[in-house]
Amino acid sequence: MSSWLFARRVVKLVGLVRAGAPVTREGAVGRRVRNEATIVLGQRKLLQRIGPGLMHAFIFWGFLVLGPTIVIAMIGAVSRHATLPWLGHQGWYQALVDVFCVLVLTGVLAALWIRKVLRPRRFAGSHLGEADLILALIATIVVSLLLWHATLIALGLNEWPASWSFVSNALSGLFGRGPVTRVLERVFVWLHVLTILGFLAYLPRSKHLHIFVAAVNVWFGRTGPGGRLEPLRFDDPSVPEEELRFGAGVASELTWKEVLDSFSCTECGRCQDACPAYATGKVLSPKLVIMGVRDAVLSEGDSKLVPDAVPEEMVWDCVTCGACVQACPVSIEHVDHIVDLRRNLVMVESSFPSEAEPMLRDVERASNPWGHPQADRAAWAASLGVRVLEPGEPPPEYLYWVGCASSFDERARQTAESVARLLRRAGVDFAILGPGESCTGDPARRMGNEYVFQAFAEANVATLNEAGVTKIVANCPHCFNTLANEYPDFGGRYEVVHHTELLSRLVREGRLSPSRAGHGAEAGAAAGPGSRSGSRSITYHDSCYLARHNDVLAAPRELVAAVGEPVEMKRSGKETFCCGAGGAHMWMEERGRPINAERVREAAATGADTLAVACPFCTVMLDDGVQSSGDALRVVDLATLLAEAVEEADAEAGG
Repeated sequence: MSSWLFARRVVKLVGLVRAGAPVTREGAVGRRVRNEATIVLGQRKLLQRIGPGLMHAFIFWGFLVLGPTIVIAMIGAVSRHATLPWLGHQGWYQALVDVFCVLVLTGVLAALWIRKVLRPRRFAGSHLGEADLILALIATIVVSLLLWHATLIALGLNEWPASWSFVSNALSGLFGRGPVTRVLERVFVWLHVLTILGFLAYLPRSKHLHIFVAAVNVWFGRTGPGGRLEPLRFDDPSVPEEELRFGAGVASELTWKEVLDSFSCTECGRCQDACPAYATGKVLSPKLVIMGVRDAVLSEGDSKLVPDAVPEEMVWDCVTCGACVQACPVSIEHVDHIVDLRRNLVMVESSFPSEAEPMLRDVERASNPWGHPQADRAAWAASLGVRVLEPGEPPPEYLYWVGCASSFDERARQTAESVARLLRRAGVDFAILGPGESCTGDPARRMGNEYVFQAFAEANVATLNEAGVTKIVANCPHCFNTLANEYPDFGGRYEVVHHTELLSRLVREGRLSPSRAGHGAEAGAAAGPGSRSGSRSITYHDSCYLARHNDVLAAPRELVAAVGEPVEMKRSGKETFCCGAGGAHMWMEERGRPINAERVREAAATGADTLAVACPFCTVMLDDGVQSSGDALRVVDLATLLAEAVEEADAEAGG
């Protein structure tokens, strides 16, 4: 009966997954095998928090080792004189069983301590009652196994050398050889078997469904860059117009991976802990988004995902930084869920924050979110002698994609000027498109307007292909991510590098030679006694779309080390904390505590005098945060720091 109930439920769940909209998750078998080995078997993501990680690992590894005892117990329930051939007679295996029974119990006790005593905030909203029941069932399984083995040893019915079972052998002293022990032996083995069968029937119907599907979800997790969004296909001739997908408005419009994601959620709250929106008092909890989606899928109703399953405010709080995805131990892709909800709200419901409307209008009208004339796009380069690529001209080695922010925002424009000066100084053959460059469409896409994004993607790809461009350098991580990871879906395949990658290579090759002297004695004093005399003390802020979404970690740090004294923030690299601009929040009002203020406080706590960035959005957001806080931090792009250091080196050489 238990197996039938389990199989019946599994068939239904598989049907729900298969009914999801198509999404491609093929290939990269080697990477998928590595993920199974490290994330699932090795518990890599969970062990990033050593205490809770070991707790979960003890339970997980324990059940892998104890798996054969299920068969042994079922045989023993039928006949106390029978066991599994070979393995049931091995003392070394019984020793492992005792060791992992103890480890599983340790994990259960640790879990209870964390949940009942420590009560971390990440469990807010989780189904704690069901978790307690699961822990009780696990404890019953291992305790009944130990006691069954103990009674077998007491009765002399053990098929393995008793000395190997150090725990069961010690417990056997509690029992004699009389009829009471014979009865207890039957009680313990049947308690063990029936608990396992009940566990089997209950789990697929519980909120702990992840125990069965997490490994499957990890296998189908994204193996490419994390910043890529799955495109909607508006021009697929094989799909009838009435079946075109415009994001997800109801559960039946979710992709099969999103359905599988929802079944895989462990409710551990690691995504919630990592979320900058949640950390600064916003409504958004990535965990609650996935839990709401799961409830909608399992209800099999036609209610709207927003607001019935997910509050609309949650959808717009997201900055698409990917911290939730990075933290998730079972490879749930929260950002894809949220963007699909946004797509439906924008393109079907015409519902989105009013303050974002001017940005979307300006992108469509003026080809940039600032609303400036395209003719002004290259104004920053007029005095620098930068070549503007004209139709019919031979392509340069690198097309410098300046981006809207560096073209039109006063603070970000300094980055473009610095990059241009450095590339000219190093003798790099480069050019810009000038008025021929348009918004990549990234802000519109992250807002949910896939139509606008695809229109710009197709137009920009046509422009780049017609110009014969093969290599692109971009200083905006959002442009970099879109050009490198999303334009290939529309026929645009280029070698795209971030400006920090190209500049660090030029420094390594000796084509740029910076000074580390900083800005004289004042900078040296601010850097502190541990720094080189006269050098800057620099803390570098990792952009989410550069570090977390695209693994660009080393190059920016090489530049920091080349021009000053690096000081890392508490959260850096892939664990970085967002500046608050992503997900089109550059143009949206922020509720709760400002995310940029939180990041500025962390930067100021390092004692550095300079806050280095490698993203124009981060430049604007963090500079605003510094101005609001009154901290004595200079916010500046690494390209500008390098340009200043190269000029200082020239002055030293000339002096």
